Amino acid sequence: MNRAEFERLVEQALAELPGRYRALLENIVVIVEDRPRGQRRRAPADEDLLLGEFVGVPRTEKSVFEPGPPDQVFLYQKNIEAVCQSDQEIREQVRLTVLHELGHYFGLEEDELEHL
Repeated sequence: MNRAEFERLVEQALAELPGRYRALLENIVVIVEDRPRGQRRRAPADEDLLLGEFVGVPRTEKSVFEPGPPDQVFLYQKNIEAVCQSDQEIREQVRLTVLHELGHYFGLEEDELEHL
């Protein structure tokens, strides 16, 4: 899948968020990269691939007095493609990864996000 198509899937996942959550997204950017920095081009089969990552301060811990730099959600296109067998699976994995990483933005921990 080319980058433009993948980014459209990300935009679609964001657009499908309920309005009350979209309205709470402030000072955050979503970035698509091939892989996390420092990851080898091909990971061993038994290595878990990082599909996405939240970098920043969760909303629940932010200070209204110190706005700081934008929070970032990274989606790793090549890793997502590596764990999927079809475009439909990629679409669903992008949606799940966006929801998962935004969950961290909203202050949820890994164990609270397992049901996604």
